[in-house]
Formats: sequence, C-alpha cells, structure tokens
Amino acid sequence: MDGEKVTKSEREWKEQLTAEEFKVTRKKGTERAFTGKYHDCKEPGTYHCICCGSPLFSSETKFDSGTGWPSFWESISPESIATQSDRSIFFMPRTEVVCSRCDAHLGHVFDDGPPPTGKRYCMNSAALTLVKSEEES
Repeated sequence: MDGEKVTKSEREWKEQLTAEEFKVTRKKGTERAFTGKYHDCKEPGTYHCICCGSPLFSSETKFDSGTGWPSFWESISPESIATQSDRSIFFMPRTEVVCSRCDAHLGHVFDDGPPPTGKRYCMNSAALTLVKSEEES
C-alpha cells in the first residue's frame, strides 16, 4: 500500500461505505458502546482503516478498557494516524484520532491507558477492518 493521500467526494465515500461507516468516519460520529464488532474481539491480526485500507493498530496492542469500544495502547506507527483537538462536546476537550492517509475519523485518544505508553486509543469498530494474522501471510 502506498502512502499517497486518499481523497474522494462525499458521494464516492457513500458508495463505498455502509451508512454506519460513513456516519462514523466521514461525519465524525460514534457508535454506541458495546455494539461494535471489535469491542470484544480477541483474534490476532492488524486493524486497518475501513476507508483506505491503511494498517493502523495491531491486535498485540489491543486491551479491554471496559469502555465498550476497541482500545489500543499504541498505533502501528506514528505516521499511520494523526491527532487534532476536538471541542465538539461542550466543556469536554478531547483529542480526535484520524487516519493520516484519508482523514477518516477513527475515535479519540486518552491519557489513561496501560503501560508502556499510558495511552488509550478508543476506536470505533465501524472505522476498522480486521485482517486476521493468517490472511496477512
């Protein structure tokens, strides 16, 4: 997969994604807690961006945060994601996480995760697709 930026029109994203995936990734939505297909997934593999296919997180860094969303303590690489300030909820400053290749909204990162990073990348299942370890070989 090359590192070129992926840009598409809203119509093209709507044709590619389900309604839920579009709402989450392109409109900065959030799926309900404990409803996403990966919140309790324990299968080994790599989580990729549902929009552009870029690898984002390894199952080796996934942990049960108890929040109802898939959580990771580290991304595949610092270049795979980007962060930006999110003040969309009144009085609650957060740090949004986006795919650095296509700008898809993935979720948020918090400073209450486990060692070694202390980070909790709290992602939406609708923004991810799991490529299982045996499929990657």
